[in-house]
Amino acid sequence: MKRAKHTQILILISLTILTCLSLNAQVRGRNITDFNFDWKFYKSDITNGQSITLDDSGWRSLDLPHDWSIEGPFSKDNSSCTGYLPGGIGWYRKSFIVSNDHKYRKVFISFDGIYNNSEV
Repeated sequence: MKRAKHTQILILISLTILTCLSLNAQVRGRNITDFNFDWKFYKSDITNGQSITLDDSGWRSLDLPHDWSIEGPFSKDNSSCTGYLPGGIGWYRKSFIVSNDHKYRKVFISFDGIYNNSEV
């Protein structure tokens, strides 16, 4: 009798653990997408660079992370807040489509390494 009771308790505990593991593995409504690929870059200022109708076909294609200033030469003339590298303005663009199933959901884009004086 005691052995049957212990077996029942062991089965109940096992089922509880399996149920908890199953619930923990389910998606909780959040999708995380790697957004680092297929960006366009233009090193200079450009009028209306944010416009969706702007032709960026001549822009450089690249993946993030990217720091265009490290492509320039180190110089003592660039000693003001740029680590002796050239500063200036550069544009990054990415086109993407938000599907209809995200129409009423919050969508966030997290940027991990934007330099100072940046606008998104």
